[in-house]
Amino acid sequence: MVGKITGFFASKWGIVLSGGIIGIIAVLLQKFGNPQNMGVCVACFERDIAGALGLHRNPAVQYIRPEIIGFVLGSMISALIFREFKPRSGSSPLVRFFLGMFAMIGALVFLGCPWRAFLRLSAGDGNAVSGIFGLITGVSTGSYFLKKGFSLGRNIKTSWAGGLIFPLFMILLLAFLAFKVSFGEGAPIFFSETGPGSKYAPLILSLGAGLLIGFLAQRSRFCTMGAVRDVVLIRDWHLISGVGALVVAAFILNIVFKQFHPGFALQPVSHSFHIWNFLGMALSGLAFALAGGCPGRQLFLSGEGDQDAGLFVMGMIVGAGFSHNFLMAASPDKLNEAGNLVIGGPGIFGKYAVVAGLIFCVILGLTMKNIREKKGA
Repeated sequence: MVGKITGFFASKWGIVLSGGIIGIIAVLLQKFGNPQNMGVCVACFERDIAGALGLHRNPAVQYIRPEIIGFVLGSMISALIFREFKPRSGSSPLVRFFLGMFAMIGALVFLGCPWRAFLRLSAGDGNAVSGIFGLITGVSTGSYFLKKGFSLGRNIKTSWAGGLIFPLFMILLLAFLAFKVSFGEGAPIFFSETGPGSKYAPLILSLGAGLLIGFLAQRSRFCTMGAVRDVVLIRDWHLISGVGALVVAAFILNIVFKQFHPGFALQPVSHSFHIWNFLGMALSGLAFALAGGCPGRQLFLSGEGDQDAGLFVMGMIVGAGFSHNFLMAASPDKLNEAGNLVIGGPGIFGKYAVVAGLIFCVILGLTMKNIREKKGA
């Protein structure tokens, strides 16, 4: 039985089913309360968690998102059932932490992760197109470094206790959320009263959705970055078929629920400054490629006991704090008092941060390659 389930999820129909279910769940979560075009967004949800913990003080984006908790715990449950829970660490942890930070900075300039880019596309947001082209460019650049020998080094097996640290951190967050813990007046845990952070589906529904996605994605190895990388590197269309199923399923359900609104201006939590949509996702895509997985995949690996992936996720959460504290996150399009359209996008510090992140990632790719070659000489 276990072998048959493993074989199915390794098949083309397995990854298509996983992608389709994720697309359906994302639209349903939006229907039940999550922000528009944000049924599932790993970067946005980790930003909300950072705000809830007080790592930034933007009152509009503070909430402990149970979907993220479910991703990790669902993956851990699957890994334990199928004997794939393998605690490991030691593969350039500090480098991965900073890759996570820059991945988040790029995502918050675009206003979404790769998952949200495809979901925005399925809802008619034309601004997602420039972001997806940026993602493809970033992942392709990372794939070039991989072809040339880039490596973060091998990890090593560690104790079970080490592998449980990140899942236990998720359980702690769940307790904070369920009991609405407060550490004092004006202190965390924070909950938004307005803005995207104040919009959420019921706790049980969000947690259940996260657990199901975590289970399915751990079995099928669903990964938006890996999908693009495999096409670029080895012309393998397996993972990209899952991403395609996500877009098609979400598109159909958006039509059914009348949530499909094609256009560019004033799309939900989106801006039409296309060059920065492109560059923001190019930075994220490059960082994800160098780290070996999209933001969702990093969470699923954390559930399997991969502590390096857990550190990448912590880098993203800290990166969200930096983005908002240092005014690097982009603002969405809006109307001014006269009713005229004001194009959003990043401020000057966000633009500097994206350029610095791209330089960091490119130098890192070249440097890590040189180190490996020297060791092999």
